[in-house]
Amino acid sequence: MKYFYYVFFFLLLTPFAVNGQQHLQRIDLSGEWQFQMDPQDRGDEEKWYETTLPETVRLPGSMVENGKGDDITLKTEWTGDIRDPEWHKDPNYAPYYLDSTGGIRFPFWLQPLKKYTGAAWHQKKVIVPNDWKEKSIRLVLERPHWESTVWVNGQLVGTQNSLATPHVFVVSPHLKVGENTLTIRIDNRIKDIDVGVNSHSITDHTQTNWNGIVGDISLNATGKIRFENVEIFPEINSKTIEIRATVNNALPKERIVTFTAYAQLKKTGEKTERKSWEFRLTPGENRIKMEYSLGENALLWDEFNPNVYKLFLALKSDKETDEERIDFGLREFKVNGSRFAVNDRPVFLRGTLECAIFPKTGYPPTGPEYWKKIFSAVKAHGLNHVRFHSWCPPEAAFEVADEMGIYLQVECSSWANQSTQLGSGLPVDQYIWDESKRIVKAYGNHPSFVMMAYGNEPGGPHYSEFLTKFVTYWKETDSRRLYTGGAGWPILEVNDYHNIPEPRIQGWGEELNSIINAEPPRTDYDWSKKLPGDGKPVVSHEIGQWCVYPNFKETAKYTGVLKPKNFEIFRESLKAHHMEQLADSFLLASGKLQALCYKADIEAALRTLGFAGFQLLDLHDFPGQGTALVGVLDPFWEEKGYISPEEYRRFCNVTVPLARLEKRIFTEGETMTADIEIAHFGEKPLHASPAWELVQNGKVIAKDDMGERDIPIGNAILLGSVVYKFERENMPRKLTFRVKVDDFENSWDIWVYPENNVISSKEVKIVENLDDSTLNYLQNGGKVLLSLGKGKVPPEMGGKVGVGFSGIFWNTAWTGGQKPHTLGILCNPNHPALRLFPTEYHSNWQWWDAVSHADAIQLDSFPVDLSPIVRIIDDWVTNRRLALIFEARVGKGSILISGADLVNDLPNRPEATQLRVSLLRYMESDQFKPSVQIELDMLKKMTK
Repeated sequence: MKYFYYVFFFLLLTPFAVNGQQHLQRIDLSGEWQFQMDPQDRGDEEKWYETTLPETVRLPGSMVENGKGDDITLKTEWTGDIRDPEWHKDPNYAPYYLDSTGGIRFPFWLQPLKKYTGAAWHQKKVIVPNDWKEKSIRLVLERPHWESTVWVNGQLVGTQNSLATPHVFVVSPHLKVGENTLTIRIDNRIKDIDVGVNSHSITDHTQTNWNGIVGDISLNATGKIRFENVEIFPEINSKTIEIRATVNNALPKERIVTFTAYAQLKKTGEKTERKSWEFRLTPGENRIKMEYSLGENALLWDEFNPNVYKLFLALKSDKETDEERIDFGLREFKVNGSRFAVNDRPVFLRGTLECAIFPKTGYPPTGPEYWKKIFSAVKAHGLNHVRFHSWCPPEAAFEVADEMGIYLQVECSSWANQSTQLGSGLPVDQYIWDESKRIVKAYGNHPSFVMMAYGNEPGGPHYSEFLTKFVTYWKETDSRRLYTGGAGWPILEVNDYHNIPEPRIQGWGEELNSIINAEPPRTDYDWSKKLPGDGKPVVSHEIGQWCVYPNFKETAKYTGVLKPKNFEIFRESLKAHHMEQLADSFLLASGKLQALCYKADIEAALRTLGFAGFQLLDLHDFPGQGTALVGVLDPFWEEKGYISPEEYRRFCNVTVPLARLEKRIFTEGETMTADIEIAHFGEKPLHASPAWELVQNGKVIAKDDMGERDIPIGNAILLGSVVYKFERENMPRKLTFRVKVDDFENSWDIWVYPENNVISSKEVKIVENLDDSTLNYLQNGGKVLLSLGKGKVPPEMGGKVGVGFSGIFWNTAWTGGQKPHTLGILCNPNHPALRLFPTEYHSNWQWWDAVSHADAIQLDSFPVDLSPIVRIIDDWVTNRRLALIFEARVGKGSILISGADLVNDLPNRPEATQLRVSLLRYMESDQFKPSVQIELDMLKKMTK
């Protein structure tokens, strides 16, 4: 039997690359392991490393994938802030949080099948072959979560705790030829080191605070002279690389060692010339440098030409050999004024976040396939950059980003806020230093790794001092990328670039006072006045955060360890409020508004002269922190059905035509003026023939060519101006203003309304309050238009609902109920009441005035069959039946009620005037026949 084991394990001895570095022999340790949970911390004291553990699991994998852990209950201890510990008593959750079996549904993030926080032991018998007797042997655990302690044959080897890089243990002194017992304890508790409970490296909000080991699990054997680390520093002008190698000589005396190198272009297989060097290595650790030329025809790396080389570096001294295989790119990423430059060409970062959101597994993939899916979605939507918020991905992510030309910002596993702070002498300070060095050592050769920050939004009184030292050290130590202190803040003098939240159309706490909610629609603003003024590149932090209604059809995709129990709560709530049939309509209508908001956010960034880029939160949904449905893609990076990648690329791309419009709503006889610009950050300057056109009902009513020209790389490049006077047609209409620059096209909707001099009616009584005279008139068969407005509806009838034009920012559960609380409007655009107010089924800019001067009207106490003419889509947590405009019968009369003000300041509100006219003409017609009767007492509750 022992002979069989030897033969089997010899078959596993194959060359293998760990973190891009080649090892000569390898034993794969994946498969079945003995296992035991240790919730009471008995294992160390009872010496479980000397016993046989009673259960089994399969590695790589997590405990929950193996069915291990505890059921989810109200007493489950989570890693991550929960704003309301008594959430299950909240009336929005209380009726729905228990499922049919009595199990709980957690509303704030995806729910794992099992949950365990503590120590868990893993054990395996390993056969070491005879020819490994004189080898240096290392145990590699690619991604444990999180602290690992290793014993070999009952002897303690050590403990490691990186969240970002493989745990590598030198186990040679403890192994013997033949059978060995390998024991590993994994502990996912926050103990001495708190990196921040909301850090995406550990939090249950996103990837979950899982327990286990994923990726490569192996023993690797090398000779007594071996590579410890190899760094490659490219020089694009001379097309050379400096190879900085750390080599360990475990022999007792000096040795002459020959190093040989060549490079291979991965795309074509083309090889460079081989070169050799000789060095005398002393016992112990040796640091050597070698300069290697790639040849004058060597290719550079960037987003357009992601030319990845693999360096083959070998050493030999008598019988001692070792080899490294390392991916790298010939590129330079540096500051160029207030922008970045890649290989001396200006670049604009169009980025999104990756917050460790992996619904199938609860942990990041260590193979390339899913990363190809992620980065393909990123590129399909016109983006070129990904920020890893408070975590660092595995090797496979860097490899795929290299091959696809994606620029990465990596962070050191921490969001030192809420539960901890930075710079106050806590253990997290040293952890950040150690983690940053581990990350650069493991992944620093990848050309995609262009930016690094400590992590996200630091807290504490001394974080600026700490981060100043952090940035200074790394700028002096490794010039291959750029550095900033933290994502979000602070602005430090030493920063290479700033990553700040001010340049965006909605900020935390702005509520209804933001540009998009407080100012009439226009496209002529930018962020020039929101920059620090020190001339350094600024990348806007977490722009967007625009929510959409849940896609309940998405739930079928959750076939892994995380389940959308939050969606079950929201769906049952919607059903209880008699609107389940509207779920898809709510998704599509709110999705159209979400896309409109992202377009406004992104275009403002592209209009800003000298701006360096943006980072979206997010291209895909963030399932944690109360459920933040902020993506046009779902958590699986797949489309939701309301905007395609092609549509998204019209306003988010390497080249985007732009228009500065002072307003989007016009009255007939007015003149539209627009400055047409372009943001172009392509591979080369563009030779193009820009043109514009004005389209009405599919027909071009005006157009012009702006002449053939050369367009340099940059933005705020003026292509021309448009002056167009709208003719008097006495017809309300929507037009589309389009700009095309060769294959790149963008457009903006505008509306033109007649000058409405007659906005009254002989048949309809228009009121702002319901006095006795109006009520008698109504009961006796009259027609009444009740115009309310902001602050007019009692709180219990909808007045407390924060109505704004935009959708919800982040979500209401995690922002303390920040306004707006709603997700736009839903209507039938063919309803006769809207015949003279051209609209789609969803919010567009012509609705800005109405909702900005409106209160929502809550219909939960009204008959279920009362269907509004214009609905307001509520937050998915509350799911109230809300109306902006609805009609009803009262007594013998008919009433149409508008939550929007249709009375005041009409000369300055053409949209309100036009909406009023449309409603009045409808009420005067035979089509105004409300079908639902409401009682007078119910009607009286509508006004204060």
